[in-house]
Amino acid sequence: MRLFRWMIGVVLLAVFCYFNFFVYTGQIYFKLINVILVSALFVLFRVIFGPSPADRIVAVDILGVLIVGMLALLGLQYDQGFLLDIGLIWALLSFIASLAFAKILEGRSLDD
Repeated sequence: MRLFRWMIGVVLLAVFCYFNFFVYTGQIYFKLINVILVSALFVLFRVIFGPSPADRIVAVDILGVLIVGMLALLGLQYDQGFLLDIGLIWALLSFIASLAFAKILEGRSLDD
């Protein structure tokens, strides 16, 4: 059963890549944003159905990286510098949140 689910996933990813890169005729920025959105769906699945709290913490950290990447692409596409500033702030807050989650996962309080 597990192999069957993996094969379905590989086929769906291949179909997505084919339509995103060969059929869709938009700009490369929008193609890359589509890839980030699909990646974010997989990461959200791991956040919701993660087998352990550590997996969920790592998935939230990856989601922060994806958001920063999307803000960078949007900033380049629309030539808006404030989106890169927002991405930088988001990266700093994501790092602090990851540290806080790791401390809570260890069982220590935040002021230790």
